[in-house]
Amino acid sequence: LLLFVAHGTRLSTGSAAIKSLTIFRSQTILKMKLAVFSALVASAAAFAPAQQGAVKTTSLNAFEDELGVQPPLGFFDPFGLLNGDVDQERFDRLRYVEIKHGRIAQLAFLGNILPRAGIHLPGNIDYSGHSFDSFPNGIAAIKGPDAIPFNGIGQIICFIGFLEITFMKDVPGTGNEFVGDFRNGYIDFGWDSFDEETKLQKRAIELNNGRAAMMGILGLMVHEEIQKLGYDPDLPIIGHLQ
Repeated sequence: LLLFVAHGTRLSTGSAAIKSLTIFRSQTILKMKLAVFSALVASAAAFAPAQQGAVKTTSLNAFEDELGVQPPLGFFDPFGLLNGDVDQERFDRLRYVEIKHGRIAQLAFLGNILPRAGIHLPGNIDYSGHSFDSFPNGIAAIKGPDAIPFNGIGQIICFIGFLEITFMKDVPGTGNEFVGDFRNGYIDFGWDSFDEETKLQKRAIELNNGRAAMMGILGLMVHEEIQKLGYDPDLPIIGHLQ
């Protein structure tokens, strides 16, 4: 009888422990679900459209009609660079940087996909007889065992610097019409023959192409690097990166 009572006591104690553990696990799972739900609500709130109040800041009202504010995003400033007391000079500086980076990205994107399509400059890159198509594509062309020699990279850097200090800048007093206008009184290509609506359309096209090119060249660089991790995607237009 004593053994039976002792055994029953152990069973009761074990059952109580199991019941307590079950309750604890249930509470823990409930707390985790609540935490995940709260995180999802916070994430949704972060991406939800902001409520339109009766009063907006002066800076936002001033820039919501600028070139580049268009559907579907409208006025898109996720980093808040135009929050607070921002004047036109600050906006023009940001727009200048955006346009310039977009132009560089467009050249970089073309310079990345054209060699991958088999289009190279004719002839040799140096007096040693190395042809342009003998070097790898992408990042490997400037970094790695088969990269272009430093003398060639140095010439490219010097050429870019020459363009920066001579042509790729806005010279005051030369009749430039907008931020990023680098005609400087001697390059036209028929721009003055366009009406105002056509000029705005072409500027918007350049701005959007630059934005797309910045995302495009970044995507190509990322995909090229993740190949080292064993992922070889079949990309549109250019296929597998080589």
